[in-house]
Amino acid sequence: MCNALGIINFPGSNVQIRGMEEYRPIGAFSFLGRFRLIDFPISSMTNSGIEDIHVHLKNRPRSIISHIGTGRHYNINSKRGGISILYGENKPESEFYNTDIASFKANFRQIDKCTKEYVVIAPSNMVFSIDFDEVLKEHIASGADVTIVYKSVDDAKSRFIDCDTVTLNKQKGILAIEKNRGNAKNKNISMEIYVLSKKLFMTLVDDALKISSLYWFRDIINEKCDELDIRGFQYKGFLAAITDLTSYYEANMELINHEVANELFNDEWPVYTRTSDSAPTRYYEEAEIKRSVISNGCDIAGHVENTVVGRGCVIGKDAVVTNAVLLPGCVIGEGVHVDNCVVDKEARIVTVKNVKGICGSPAYVRKGDKI
Repeated sequence: MCNALGIINFPGSNVQIRGMEEYRPIGAFSFLGRFRLIDFPISSMTNSGIEDIHVHLKNRPRSIISHIGTGRHYNINSKRGGISILYGENKPESEFYNTDIASFKANFRQIDKCTKEYVVIAPSNMVFSIDFDEVLKEHIASGADVTIVYKSVDDAKSRFIDCDTVTLNKQKGILAIEKNRGNAKNKNISMEIYVLSKKLFMTLVDDALKISSLYWFRDIINEKCDELDIRGFQYKGFLAAITDLTSYYEANMELINHEVANELFNDEWPVYTRTSDSAPTRYYEEAEIKRSVISNGCDIAGHVENTVVGRGCVIGKDAVVTNAVLLPGCVIGEGVHVDNCVVDKEARIVTVKNVKGICGSPAYVRKGDKI
């Protein structure tokens, strides 16, 4: 059992998925047909032996509460631990004040009640699979005050824009945290995973509030780089940072490739999610499927290529769906062509015969919309 409290954090103002975010928090986004984004950090925590988990939310908690439920499907032993959904108790005067620091402070009593010695903080808008117990052991062995998990990438000019980056010295000590402005190819992308003692965590939250009521946790960590021993832990697996609609779309598209998906999914390190007992997908004789991820419960009579299809979708005869992400319950009518799109839950495209986005900038069809 990992001697740590797991905290899943909500993303900052640099993350804006316009359209989708109006209906649910980012952690509740459907991903790759059958998962939610929040499944990935929770699964990594439970697989690592973390049994006390706090999920912090900014707003719109209904879909997360419904999906997480008691947490039993995440293999959490309720006799030894549990999962709690927390949020700031006081409505701020402005969204500027709705920071993770404010949420942590509002829930200090709940955090302090946990008997674990350490805290592992992870984001809800990143897709990864990591052994937090390994990170914690290295953190303890190093004697560091704080450990930040990062991934070295060579495509930072076009991806991970506005994500945090870390500057390292030769001993993997972190000198500063900055934003990725896309001005260099090689960067160390912070995964916004922080490991530290619970005592130091609570002290840093108080210190942040003394400096600025607009500080986020990353700000106080950056402020303390000269004062504390802050180390980096390099992660080498698959990483996707969902910061806008394009990155959400691209992450889904990337994982259609089996070789890429094998970097993330491992039979011995499962990604848990809430199950849905529905019938297998029905493929009609005229259906044609190429290089796609199809969930169960669908009815498909058209052509589907390079597409992620969520549960319970209907794709009519002579319909052509390419390079798209269909969330659960979508209906694509007969003869409709959909390309380079993200189609939100229960949307119906039946009258307009061509709905196409631009390569690199997918079109978005609103939840429940009828086109």
